[in-house]
Amino acid sequence: MKRITPLLLAVVLACAMICPALAAEAPEGTAPVRPAALYPTEVVETETGGGRRLEKGYLLPAADNPANIPTADFEREGYRYTLLDVTRQDYTESETREHTETVTLDSGTKDMDKIMPQLAATREVTTEDGFTGILTLDTASITVEAAGYGSSSRTVTATRTYPNLSDADSSLIPKTITDGGRTLTLADVQWLEAGEFYNATASYTGTATSKYATGYVITAEYAGEVVKTISGEMIYTAVFSGTPINAPAQNEPGPDDGNNDSMETPPPEQTEPGTSGGIGLKWLLVLPIGAGAAGLAFLGKFLLKKYKAKKEWKEYTT
Repeated sequence: MKRITPLLLAVVLACAMICPALAAEAPEGTAPVRPAALYPTEVVETETGGGRRLEKGYLLPAADNPANIPTADFEREGYRYTLLDVTRQDYTESETREHTETVTLDSGTKDMDKIMPQLAATREVTTEDGFTGILTLDTASITVEAAGYGSSSRTVTATRTYPNLSDADSSLIPKTITDGGRTLTLADVQWLEAGEFYNATASYTGTATSKYATGYVITAEYAGEVVKTISGEMIYTAVFSGTPINAPAQNEPGPDDGNNDSMETPPPEQTEPGTSGGIGLKWLLVLPIGAGAAGLAFLGKFLLKKYKAKKEWKEYTT
């Protein structure tokens, strides 16, 4: 019984190999899975000497596989077409527009001779939406403005002379005067006697306040064209050469025409689908079946031999 157990395991293993193979076999007539068809965007047909030339153009994104472009022979309007070549061309578009950018910078002066060296003649830019280009400085757009203001004050003085006064009395002298738009206040009076009269020299003081720029802001514009390149697609052109399927029919031979032979081009042989692809799969089925059959035959032979030996021993002992 111990010898029989390995043989039974071998038979079970062979059957287990046969079942998945039978399940994997495709049904007869099932068509192979094909990729999605690609359709040309342009078809150009031209006449050549004794034949035709057909060009099919395909516009494919970069993610598409050009191997899916149909390249097999085909028939069309009495011609059989065969692939000659497949060409590829980058399909690139560009968009152009006017663009202006404003730049600002700080300066400690408003002198244009000192400002111009701080501004470059050109400026390379890249916009947020992908446009690039070189812009040129527009000198007419340059403006200078004060960034802020400060103030300062100082003391100013002025003198006035008042001659021929009847008395050296300060009440005869004006207490304030206006000088340069500023109001000054009497600070001192000097008297000089001139006979029966007096001459007075009055001094006035006041405060003058001035405002000054603490800095300057320079504003300038750069203008020009920017370009955006749109890519990512390819143009594939499949070029086919076409030849007539059948030779032109000949006229009926006349009484003086000795050439009575006529040639007819036989249609191309049709290959039954699935005849070549199924051979390898059938062999995969035959091998496990053969192994299982051999295991069963060996097991039957062993059991028969065991039975005969047991029978002879029983007859010998009785």
